[in-house]
Amino acid sequence: MLKKIAIVAGGDSSEYEVSLRSAAGLKKFIDPDRYETTVVCLHGALWEALPDDGGRYPIDRNDFSYVRDGERKTFDYAYITIHGTPGENGLIQGYFDLIGMPYSSCSALVSALTFNKFTCNQYLKGFGVSVADCLLLRNGERASADDVRERIGFPCFVKTTTGGSSFGVTKVKDPTLLDDAIDTAYKHGNEVMIEAYMKGTEITCGCYKSKTKSVVFPVTEVVSKNEFFDYDAKYNGQVSEITPARLSAHLTHRVQELTRKIYELLDCHGIVRIDYIITEGERIQLLEMNTTPGMTATSFIPQQVAAAGIDIKEVLTDIIENR
Repeated sequence: MLKKIAIVAGGDSSEYEVSLRSAAGLKKFIDPDRYETTVVCLHGALWEALPDDGGRYPIDRNDFSYVRDGERKTFDYAYITIHGTPGENGLIQGYFDLIGMPYSSCSALVSALTFNKFTCNQYLKGFGVSVADCLLLRNGERASADDVRERIGFPCFVKTTTGGSSFGVTKVKDPTLLDDAIDTAYKHGNEVMIEAYMKGTEITCGCYKSKTKSVVFPVTEVVSKNEFFDYDAKYNGQVSEITPARLSAHLTHRVQELTRKIYELLDCHGIVRIDYIITEGERIQLLEMNTTPGMTATSFIPQQVAAAGIDIKEVLTDIIENR
């Protein structure tokens, strides 16, 4: 009998549609000879199973089951592909822990830590990982242009600590536009970080670890046609993604080993993607962690898996079977 996999998608963030696209990608990638997959969409209080018959069936939150044609359907495993809350910040992981459902991603604690960009970066900074200088604002706090100029400098980036896909992110060159950027960021969360601009080459690297192996994928170089890697660049083709990245073998190895180190420091699970920028002197600066990275056909992880010469079905089978 095929193991039944719930591909858990949707969520309550601005990345709802992106998550559904990742779910469609996973449905194609997961081996149909081993697993029966069903997309389960979470949106606010509405949790629904979306099986291949085209119906929509309410999820019973007591055990994450649903009833179709008078028969109760259950799952053996949850593959989480929600980008943002509640799938990337530990909430759904805590729920699955409570009901005893195995799942694909990091634990509730690690997911909560990595979801907050400021908290995660400062935590990893304590282990010697390089990160940008940053100011943190909470609950409507403001920062003056003079304070930012003295402590961070211009240009700078203003963004929420918990946003994704560059929603609410502003690159501020003109100090007179700082207040507007802070207002924009607060629309996406109650914490705002003002981060120093780092000039360099933006890259990203994925990895995963199972009981049997530790795999770090090839590095991807990200060349945005816009001011920075914003939503249009990510999803509307305004970017060049080069895998493997145009880095020396030595620098590539350093990036991959740092990725492995961060994964192990945090005790991550499943596929994780880590974004960096290479600044002057080949300094590797951490940008952010992604513990439920995009899984569409054109997302970074499938690109990197293909560049490594690995079958993505084997990767996903390894994650499902060998957590």
